Amino acid sequence: MGLGFSRAVLVIVNKPHKIWWFYKTQFLCTHALACRHISKTNLCSSFAFSHDCEASAAVWSWFVFSESEGSALEQFEGGPCAVIAPVQAFLLKKLLFSSEKSSWRDCSEEEQKELLCHTLCDILESACCDHSGSYCLVSWLRGKTTEETASISGSPAESSCQVEHSSALAVEELGFERFHALIQKRSFRSLPELKDAVLDQYSMWGNKFGVLLFLYSVLLTKGIENIKNEIEDASEPLIDPVYGHGSQSLINLLLTGHAVSNVWDGDRECSGMKLLGIHEQAAVGFLTLMEALRYCKVGSYLKSPKFPIWIVGSETHLTVFFAKDMALVAPEAPSEQARRVFQTYDPEDNGFIPDSLLEDVMKALDLVSDPEYINLMKNKLDPEGLGIILLGPFLQEFFPDQVMYVEGTAVVMGFEDPMLQTDDTPIKRCLQTKWPYIELLWTTDRSPSLN
Repeated sequence: MGLGFSRAVLVIVNKPHKIWWFYKTQFLCTHALACRHISKTNLCSSFAFSHDCEASAAVWSWFVFSESEGSALEQFEGGPCAVIAPVQAFLLKKLLFSSEKSSWRDCSEEEQKELLCHTLCDILESACCDHSGSYCLVSWLRGKTTEETASISGSPAESSCQVEHSSALAVEELGFERFHALIQKRSFRSLPELKDAVLDQYSMWGNKFGVLLFLYSVLLTKGIENIKNEIEDASEPLIDPVYGHGSQSLINLLLTGHAVSNVWDGDRECSGMKLLGIHEQAAVGFLTLMEALRYCKVGSYLKSPKFPIWIVGSETHLTVFFAKDMALVAPEAPSEQARRVFQTYDPEDNGFIPDSLLEDVMKALDLVSDPEYINLMKNKLDPEGLGIILLGPFLQEFFPDQVMYVEGTAVVMGFEDPMLQTDDTPIKRCLQTKWPYIELLWTTDRSPSLN
C-alpha cells in the first residue's frame, strides 16, 4: 500500500501447495496472485489531488489487462493498489466460479470487457446502501474526454519513462478544479441500467483517470454521509495524504460494501465507544501480515470468505491470493462458530469473559439459557468463584472434541536409516523400546499424544 517496485509475481492455482514465481524486467505485471502497490496520493475524503510526481500515478491510473496473462489487471509504477487489488479479486471470483471457460488464464478482448464491467457493477452493487437501488456513475462530460485529455492520454504500451513524464503532466496540466469541471454524476435506479452504462463506458475505464472515476462512483453510490457514519474517525482520509496508504475503511468498502475501520467480527464496546466491525461473511476475504505481528486480529467473516480468494496485506502493499478448491472455505464447524461468538464478548482476546456475559454468549449460540441452568454452568465452569469463564472449558463443555482414530504407517527396519527418520515424539520413543528402528508416518498433521 505504499510506493515500491517488485519484480516477482506469486501465483497459486488449483493445487494449494504449488507456488510459481514469474519475473518481469520492466514493470510489475499482476497475475492470479499478484503484488500491487499504492503510490503516494492526496486523494482524501475531500478528493484533493497531489502534485507529487510519484503520487500522480494513483490519480491517473486506469484498468488495463496484461498482454501476457489475459485475466490479469496490470498496473504501472506504484499504482492505486487499494482499488485495483479488490477489482482483481472480484474479477477472478467471477471468472473462476461463474464462468464456464475451461482456461481462466486466457481471455479474449470481448471476454475481458465483459469481466471487467460485470466486476465493477458487482462492487457498485455491494456499495449501494441498504440495496436501495440507487447507483451513481461518475464519467466525463459528453464530448469532453478526447478534447481535454488528449494531451495527457497515451497508450498503455508507453515506455516507463514516457509514463512517468505524462503522469506528472496529468495532474499539473489538468488540475483539481478543471478535472472536476469535466466530470459528471449520473444516477440509475436499476441494476440493468447501471450495467448497460458501465459497458457503454468501457473505453473510459481503460483510459487515464479510469480508476479514479470508478472510485468516485463507489463513494457516491455508497453516499458520503453513510461513509462518515461507518468510519471510526470521520476526519480520517480514505487514502493517507502523506504516504498514500489506502485505509482499512477503503479496503473494507470495496470488499464488503461497508466502510468500517476494523476487521473483526461484529461490533465491540471499548471504554464506552462502539467500534464497528464486519457483520457477515464476505465474498472475498482479507488476511494481513499485521495480524502475524500482533497489531490486529482478522475475524472469521473476512478470514473465511464465501470463495477461496483473499486480499493479503503487508505494511506496504496488497496481494491477491486465490485457489479453485472450495474446500478451503468450507462452512465453519460448530466449535469454530462458538469460538467466534465467544471472542466477540472478549474484545481484548484475554481468553475469558466475565461470568455475567455467559448468558449472552449462550443465547447467541442458541444454547439453553434458563436462569437456573446459567447458574449451574457458572458454578461448573468457574468452580473457584473467580467471576470469569475461560474459553477452553467453555468449548470443552458445550462443543467437546470428538473421538477419532488416528491412522499411520509404521516402518520397522533392522538398522537405522537416516533417510527414513521422521519425528521424535514420546509415542515413537516408547515404541522404540520394542522396535529400536521404527519410523512412524501419520496421516494427520500432528502426531497423536500419549497423554
